[in-house]
Amino acid sequence: MTEHTRAGRSTTEEGTDMRGDRTAAGGKADRKADRKADWAARKAEWRASEKARKARGEAPDYGSGPMGPPNAFTLLPWLLLGMGAISNIVHGETPNPWVGAAGLLVFNSLYVTLVFRAFHKPAREAAATRWCLGALAAVTCAMAGGYGGDWLLFFPLLGLATGAVVRGRRLAPVMFTVTAVAGVVAGLWEGWDALGIVYGTFLSGMVTAAILALAETVRELRETRQELARAAVDRERLRFSRDLHDLLGHTLSVIVVKSEAARRIAPRDMDAALDQVRDIESVGRQALTEIREAVTGYREASLAAELDRARAALTAAGIEPVVRQSGPPLPPQTAALLGWVVREAATNAVRHSGASRCEIELDGTRDRVRLVITDDGAGAVGSTPSGCGLTGLRERLAASGGTLTTGPAADGGFRVTAELPADPAAGGDGTH
Repeated sequence: MTEHTRAGRSTTEEGTDMRGDRTAAGGKADRKADRKADWAARKAEWRASEKARKARGEAPDYGSGPMGPPNAFTLLPWLLLGMGAISNIVHGETPNPWVGAAGLLVFNSLYVTLVFRAFHKPAREAAATRWCLGALAAVTCAMAGGYGGDWLLFFPLLGLATGAVVRGRRLAPVMFTVTAVAGVVAGLWEGWDALGIVYGTFLSGMVTAAILALAETVRELRETRQELARAAVDRERLRFSRDLHDLLGHTLSVIVVKSEAARRIAPRDMDAALDQVRDIESVGRQALTEIREAVTGYREASLAAELDRARAALTAAGIEPVVRQSGPPLPPQTAALLGWVVREAATNAVRHSGASRCEIELDGTRDRVRLVITDDGAGAVGSTPSGCGLTGLRERLAASGGTLTTGPAADGGFRVTAELPADPAAGGDGTH
């Protein structure tokens, strides 16, 4: 009976051990699965954020990914190279252990301070950082020169801190100095075996400096790309506001003039008033089409169409239009730019000048085109807000190598003069 009891106990203990092993194995598998699930969740979150940034037209933010760029915490694990020195102190193999412990404390404090200051440019370039690096070099030389052995491994840590702090042209001479000192001190203890310390010191400093410089360059390029994207958005906003100002200013002026004409003639000639109303409807429909085209970015201001609209608008306002054209056919881009000038100048003449006559003269050669629009009014045509009207036209033409001058004409009235290269493509895209 006793044997059966013992056998039963043995079987029970064995079963308990087996269940414990299975439980431990299961817990380990669960922890591994949790880590994989957490990593997958972080990747999915990062990818979702990058899709959202792409949908908003922003540049990718590679620094926010699961791995991220290097930082001060990535340089702290290298302090484990000093575990051999700590072991020597614990086992009583180091003379004057309190001096060694104090040296380790000072070394670790200076190293942590330097690596955290290395990732902030103002702090990295401060005089205090250079003093900390000098103190770290002095402590390293004192400990390695006094104890040797595992304490020589602090030289590669000194090289790593040097590579993290010193950048640019100063890096090479400083690293050669640190490596030479490491070679001399290690050579006194290890002889030719000190080559490993020399190699480790030089390589740790140069590789650290290269990696951190590359990370900074990538960050600066990313910031530059984002700034260029913002500048492109600003340019597009400016183009769109300019187009809307030119389109709506001209169209609404024509509608106002024709509405006034319809109101004046309606009591005595209803048919003529209805003709003006039909013109208003046509102008409104054309304006809707032009605005849709401007929104989609495909609109080109045709010079011939703008001249026809200018004649109609001036005539409706009681201003006699006179148009003179000479020279060879114009390239589409040049004609589009001059079409904007005709539209704005005619609109200003209708709205501000109070003129009775407006002359539009276009003279072109193989190399250059000149457009002059003169009215005999007295309105302050040039007093448009900054960034709108004639100011916007001046920007358009300047982007294509042209000029726009405005001011009083010699015999009274107001004059707008636009000059452009016959082919402004070399000067930029002035239509937008």
